[in-house]
Order: sequence, then structure tokens, then C-alpha cells
Amino acid sequence: MVTVDDVRRLREETGAGVMDSKRALDDASGDFERARELLRERGIAAAAKRSDRATSQGVVESYIHGEGRIGVLVEINCETDFVARTDDFRALARDVAMQVAAMNPAVLAPEDVGEDVPEAEREQAALLTQAFVKDQSQSVQQRIEETIASTGENIRVTRFARFELGEQAEE
Repeated sequence: MVTVDDVRRLREETGAGVMDSKRALDDASGDFERARELLRERGIAAAAKRSDRATSQGVVESYIHGEGRIGVLVEINCETDFVARTDDFRALARDVAMQVAAMNPAVLAPEDVGEDVPEAEREQAALLTQAFVKDQSQSVQQRIEETIASTGENIRVTRFARFELGEQAEE
């Protein structure tokens, strides 16, 4: 039997809607962890359906680390300015900027790396396929898909720049 408290807890932990949380708990026969996994899977499916929608709004997030030794700018786009102003979207932008500061990705996606580079190295060099620094069990892309599921809008990381004191840009 699924209780209101179970639905509330799942909703708070995942950001899913009330009915989605209840349905996931029902489908998982009350198993909380299985319900979380179902919501994650459904979020990925929902994100795939939204992937062709235009993203013309968003934010440019900055992050400064190491007492000013590393600086990052990240542009993240969504469909509406309403979502761009939400706490979830702003937290995602901050998380992605921190990821860039910590992991120093070379490119946005693995396909942006040369084909002569082994796949494992391509995935490590690409922001979207790197393990997320705040939760190593998921990739940055999966972190983005969680926010897509909770906001109901397509979200894209468009570009990023990382600066480190003493390093010169390659020409």
C-alpha cells in the first residue's frame, strides 16, 4: 500500500510530480528504490522526446574556484525564461560550471573529439560523458536529464570556457 508520505518523500527527493511519483510507487509495488529508478528511466525517455525542441533562453553561469585561480563560464539553454529563473535550473548551471572547473573537459560531447582517440579517452575528455563530480554514479548528461525531467523542458549546455591562472590558451 502506497502512502501519502511515501509519495511526498519520493517527490521531494526526485523533483517528480505527485502523480508521476504515485504511479512509480504503484508500479514498483511500494519499493522506494525501484520507484526512484523508474522515475529516472522515465525522465530519460521524456528528455529524449524533448531533445528536438528549440532552446533559446537560459543563463551564462560563472564560477570562480581556488581564490580566483580558476574561472569558468558556462552557457546553458532551455526553452523558456520562466524555467531559466527556477532554482533547479540555476543549480544545474552552477553544478555544470563546478564540473568544468574541477575536471577541465576539452570538449562538450565525445563526437567533438577526433575519431583516432580511443572511446574511453573521448568520454573522459567530453563534459557530457564525464562522471559528475557531486555524484560519481551518474554522468553530467544524466544530471542534465534529471533537470529536464523535473522542469519539463529541453536543456542544453551550449558552450563553456575555463581559465586557469598561469595557463595560456592554445592557438
